Amino acid sequence: MNFNFTKEEETFIDEIKDFINAEKVKPHADDVFAPNREADAQTKIDSPARREFMKTLSKKGYLGMSWPKKYGGQEKPGIYDYILNEELCRVGAPSPGKSVGSIGQTIIHHGSKKIKDEFLPKILAGEIDFALGYSEPGAGSDLASLKLKAEKKNGGWLINGQKIWTSSAHVADWYWLAARTDPDAPKHQGISVFLVKMDDPGIEVHPIETVGEHATNSVFLTDVYVSDEYIVGEVNKGWIYICEALNYERFTFYTIAPLEQKFKELVDLVNSLSRDGIPLNKIPEIRKKIIYLSTDVEKAKVLQRKVLSVAIQDQVPQTEAAIFKLFSTKLHQRLANVAMDILGREGLFRKEYDKSHANGKWEWSYRSTLVDTIGAGTTEIQKNTIAKKSLKLPL
Repeated sequence: MNFNFTKEEETFIDEIKDFINAEKVKPHADDVFAPNREADAQTKIDSPARREFMKTLSKKGYLGMSWPKKYGGQEKPGIYDYILNEELCRVGAPSPGKSVGSIGQTIIHHGSKKIKDEFLPKILAGEIDFALGYSEPGAGSDLASLKLKAEKKNGGWLINGQKIWTSSAHVADWYWLAARTDPDAPKHQGISVFLVKMDDPGIEVHPIETVGEHATNSVFLTDVYVSDEYIVGEVNKGWIYICEALNYERFTFYTIAPLEQKFKELVDLVNSLSRDGIPLNKIPEIRKKIIYLSTDVEKAKVLQRKVLSVAIQDQVPQTEAAIFKLFSTKLHQRLANVAMDILGREGLFRKEYDKSHANGKWEWSYRSTLVDTIGAGTTEIQKNTIAKKSLKLPL
């Protein structure tokens, strides 16, 4: 198993780094490049400057690199999409993974001509952002239990119900929405995927405050009418498309750079501080913790490369992805915990306090890393996947 990048891929990495360095001197760079953001807030397209950055990525030809040429892509291997997202995540820049990856690829494979003609050019131009309408109050980890109702009505559908944990609902243009179109079908059937304008008067977005200041929302839909033209693929085949969309994210979701960057900053912290006149990097107990964490970061990197090695072969790295997500999100938590232990009382200073260490990064990270263990599949779901798919254990 070869985890090394090819010469061409290494050249592309250097190209992206040069591009990022050039962008960092532009106005509003502090908004675009925000490595101190926590959880998936790093990747959000939630400001005018970040939206403009997506258009810059488009002009450079970095969006949809693995798409077919007939839809404006370059037919490059998916590893190039991964490399782009890895380097963007390293510097806290917004990521095109959701629109270009899961949604764009699903439209390419299953969308009608109208949907392709309307949405694919806008995605490639960086002009559009989506919110994912999957989870509901009673259907999170067990997504197939969703109950959002879509009833057939005059050449379209009338949608009523609630979604929850929709992170981009307050900034997105369109809603990629899963709803139940056949309530009598088995739960994995009878689901359809719709494209809905977020400014529809029947949509209400209510913010939810989280412990890590992660911006997410409840979304209420009341008599929202969607014409048949905006159903993705076939009616009642939505569960297939949802699962495929997660597969298309395989090159963009599982990045290691934020973890590497956070560990580097922890080492910098230890190298810069003293306790009772003794440099922290000379205290045996602290040195031991850093060494163990360094080893675990390398383990996480290998687990992530295993995800890529399977995906490159056009296979679904379901178990590999679950193992990496479980291990890496817990490691993010341990990094924050160690930093807080090292800082002691001073670690409690929040980012609003001008004398806090690293602008309050570690206190914020301590709270925010909890979100990582929940989003995109909870820790419990990852354990169940590993138990069932890899260990063949009964659930």
